[in-house]
Amino acid sequence: MVAVDASGPAAPWQRVATGPAPYEVFNRPIEKSPQDDRDYRVIRLDNGLQAMLVRDAKADKAAASLDVAVGHLYDPDDMPGLAHFCEHLLFMGTEQYPKENEYSEYLAKNNGSSNAYTGTSNTNYYFNVSTTALQGALSRFAAFFHCPLFAPSCTVRELNAVDSEHKKNHQSDLWRIFQLNKHLSKDGHPWRKFGSGNKESLSRVGRELKAKGLQNGDGNGSVNGSGAVKSANGSLAPTPSDSRAGSPAPSVSSADSELEGDGGIVGRETRRRLVEWWSREYCASRMRLCVVGKESLDELADMVASLFSPIPNRGREPLPMINDHPFGPNEMGTLVSVQTIMSLHALEVSFPLPYLPPLWRYKPVSFLAHFIGHEGPGSLYSYLKQRGWVTGLSAGPQDLARGFGMFKVTLYMTPQGFEQYEQLILAVFKYISMLRSSDFPAWYQRERSLISATRFRFAEKRRPDDYAVWVSEHMAWPVPPDLIISAPQLVQEWDEGDPVNGGEREMREILNTLTVERSRTVLMAQAEEHERVRGKDLKWENEPWYGTPYRVERLSEEFLQKASAANDLKELFLPGPNEFIPTNLEVEKREIDKPAKRPFLIRETPLSSVWHKKDDQFWVPKAHVVMDIRSPVANSSAREFVMTRLYADLVTDSLSEFAYDAELAGLSYHFGGHALGLYMTLGGYNDKLHVLAKDVLERVRSLKVNPERLAVMKDKTKRDYENFFLGQPYRLSEYYARYLLTEREWTISELLEEVPTVTPEELQSHIASLLSKVNVQILAVGNLYKDEASRLAQMAEDILQASPIAASEVMERSLILPPASNFIWTTPVPNKNEPNSALTYYMHMGSNTEPRLRATTALLGHILSEPAFNVLRTREQLGYIVSASQWTLTGGGQTGLRILVQSERQPAYLEQRVEAFLREMEDKLQTMPEEEFQEHKVALQKRWREAPKNLGEEVNRYWGHIEHGYLDFHRRDDDADLLQSVTKDDVLAVFRSHAEPSSSSRSKLSVHVKSQKPRPAKISVAAMEAFTKKVAERGYAVDERAWRDALASDGDAPLDKFGNYWRDALLAQAATVPPQVAQELTTEVPGLLKLYPAADDGEEVLCQGATYVQDPTAFRGSLEASEPPHPLIEWGDLPTSRF
Repeated sequence: MVAVDASGPAAPWQRVATGPAPYEVFNRPIEKSPQDDRDYRVIRLDNGLQAMLVRDAKADKAAASLDVAVGHLYDPDDMPGLAHFCEHLLFMGTEQYPKENEYSEYLAKNNGSSNAYTGTSNTNYYFNVSTTALQGALSRFAAFFHCPLFAPSCTVRELNAVDSEHKKNHQSDLWRIFQLNKHLSKDGHPWRKFGSGNKESLSRVGRELKAKGLQNGDGNGSVNGSGAVKSANGSLAPTPSDSRAGSPAPSVSSADSELEGDGGIVGRETRRRLVEWWSREYCASRMRLCVVGKESLDELADMVASLFSPIPNRGREPLPMINDHPFGPNEMGTLVSVQTIMSLHALEVSFPLPYLPPLWRYKPVSFLAHFIGHEGPGSLYSYLKQRGWVTGLSAGPQDLARGFGMFKVTLYMTPQGFEQYEQLILAVFKYISMLRSSDFPAWYQRERSLISATRFRFAEKRRPDDYAVWVSEHMAWPVPPDLIISAPQLVQEWDEGDPVNGGEREMREILNTLTVERSRTVLMAQAEEHERVRGKDLKWENEPWYGTPYRVERLSEEFLQKASAANDLKELFLPGPNEFIPTNLEVEKREIDKPAKRPFLIRETPLSSVWHKKDDQFWVPKAHVVMDIRSPVANSSAREFVMTRLYADLVTDSLSEFAYDAELAGLSYHFGGHALGLYMTLGGYNDKLHVLAKDVLERVRSLKVNPERLAVMKDKTKRDYENFFLGQPYRLSEYYARYLLTEREWTISELLEEVPTVTPEELQSHIASLLSKVNVQILAVGNLYKDEASRLAQMAEDILQASPIAASEVMERSLILPPASNFIWTTPVPNKNEPNSALTYYMHMGSNTEPRLRATTALLGHILSEPAFNVLRTREQLGYIVSASQWTLTGGGQTGLRILVQSERQPAYLEQRVEAFLREMEDKLQTMPEEEFQEHKVALQKRWREAPKNLGEEVNRYWGHIEHGYLDFHRRDDDADLLQSVTKDDVLAVFRSHAEPSSSSRSKLSVHVKSQKPRPAKISVAAMEAFTKKVAERGYAVDERAWRDALASDGDAPLDKFGNYWRDALLAQAATVPPQVAQELTTEVPGLLKLYPAADDGEEVLCQGATYVQDPTAFRGSLEASEPPHPLIEWGDLPTSRF
């Protein structure tokens, strides 16, 4: 790097005059953790774009994230969702790389992936890719921002994608309540906007202009007749001829012409407005980029300067702020009641906050959240829990947008708590009153500062794209460039000698704003629960975009006085010092040639086996321990499984006060039930890990069932099971496919049936039986020595006092589809308002323990993944959720390929399209150039050879082999080596025998989860064309462009819309053509509908050649179970058996 200092030695920025494009470099070191071995540099391009360059010499994956400082709050008022629509369309080709799926295809061939999200004040685009492919990926990525095509042919398809995404979320309480909170804001405030958008919101302007006859028909405004809009380096031209290939498996509604894909007059207006908005809002000075790569900082700087300098600076404000808070006098001091879809009882108290990043030094709002959200003795949660009113509590700040925030206290209530909701609200304000009257010794802030400093010092690496997103987001914080990494993570101690700026005053000022007069409370439950507690004569309104029923009422003066009174609850008090803060943070770092690739069996008794690996690559004072306590009783029946879950939930519930401090200090645990028994994990600083492990195990052994808490856990479990049926249809189809192919599994309905009748006495007996005979599998990885891991195992044995059983007595096995089978199971979506159906389409390949078949199947799945998304989602517009991948069955011994689609279309139609896709993929595989085939192999090899980025990832890799019992820890490396010899003929052979629909030996199961919501009847484009021809033959004048714009711009049209259009069109010519002719024409329509059926007319269609499963239990009983798992490798770690 050659720097030219133009401003003297003290200047923080120096200009770099050499290289492909000039830029400025920030010349001060970036503050980072001592543990962080990456190099950082901040540069600023001449167009105003700022970039954080991160060199990771050990990286095997590169990444980038670009954050644009505009989100959906900057949508035009008359076109909600435009920022989100822009995010979708930027992926669909650029002038530099016009092929529509060029970016995703390049990433897929180079072990990469990408995504993006549209926030309130920002939009973030990111990817990860093999380190050797970073420059190519960045080149394609940068073009998004200086020469996107916004191809007209993509307009309708991405409008449909946005609409499908919205419909996916339509029955989600999270989205519904988020939008309701926005709706109930000050009139005219940007926060009210409908951020995700849908086809209606994005098309309304075009439809209105069309109705008024104000459009010129090309939808391009002040552009040339071809539709070209000038971009930075050329033009946003009409779609190049090669950017949109036809679907490899065309459906009857596939559109190949631009005229059909651009949405007609309405779609062209939406595109015109999009280009206009992008050309104004996507300004280089609003962009913050983070690139993580293996190259030197100089090389990364030249790469970024060369590729991102073409982005224009449009002179816009770099960080536009909205300083006006959406809560005004009318919004505060209110109670909002909301009807939910899910079965839940929740209460949320919100307070308006200023923009929080400027308070980065002392983080005063997080200080308050620490107390209000505390779960230890004296806490608000502890008080409410003891009364049986809550099952959970959270508190904390939210940066709603750049300019304003919110503090929220959320209570998850029991039915009894919901009945006392006013008392819960008062308890929140009593706790805040207690805080207001309390003195806060400086050690509270010192403790927070110490915890944050320790966390920062020993922070482990994350996936590079996750890290790049985090950095690019935080580059907008108002901190010096050298503190971009540290400022968001560290908390400074209060300066006790400075009462004005020392930190405590900031906290007190915010605490004093947390009053009932400035609050809004949202009370959430299903309609019948509101009626049960508050009466049936409540009047409800509906939020306009989701239809969520709600009511708003002002808090009474009497209630305001109660909530403003001093605290009189003696059960509330401040927490004491945190005894779990680690004091021993020593790590013995030693020189090693390369990290070991597996754990070692260091201890084996009749009761337990311990696998251990001392950390040899991350060098942090942390450890992860997994303890799997297996019992044949845990899952012997649906009732036993339910009781195992309730037992685990009661253990966790009983430890919440004790374990909360440990979690704050960076040491956490999880305890739960599963099909094999009980599962405990511990992770964090190893200093006091044994203390937490001992307390958890003692509670596991000694738990006495509390009838009151059991009632609470039963209610929670019941609601969890009920809410499962109200979730996304694709999750249902995935679950049912797993259920059908697992030897010992229960339906949610079977489990739900058992919950109400479990008694405390029966559960106590179940616990004793469950723990009487067990086998314990333990994995300990991290800053633990062998003897420490062995002592943990001995402690577990001493506490549990169980009789041993062999590991082979408790195992999971899958069920194997017979050869030459084609099964379908159809079941309805339980939520009758859910518009989406789902398909899980599984093709069985064979034993996952056969290395060559396993590697070939994985390669086939990798090859199919990107085309499946591109064809089934992007081209054919089946739905927002589409994926194809290898699928390993329960127990890990069997494998296959799975294609998943969620759509408004019928599952039988989705199955037809999946099979059409598979038939065409044979041609793709057959004609695939050898070079492209090798690219897929190399990408998969790189994925398998990726090193774990942190202890958690390393543990997850090892645990799967221990859990399933195969113990082939080197599988990833072995498969990568084996893949070298796999040929295209091998892949084709597996595809033809196991996946191609016409195969006589294929084993296939699909699950159809079918929406019960009626769909409007459709008429196909072919039928409309045939009808139009008949209209012309009968003497009517036909405006070809007009009817296509009105009806066919989006493919098949609703039948009622078709009828209304032609009724009006024919009536308009009644003076020249007799009315009876129009009546005769209407009689032709039913015949045309049969002759030219719509792609999916909503009618149930049977899939030819398939066997429909009528009785799932009998079907499962007819299948052969997979062989019992067994070690594939004998490692010989212990020379002689211990028993």
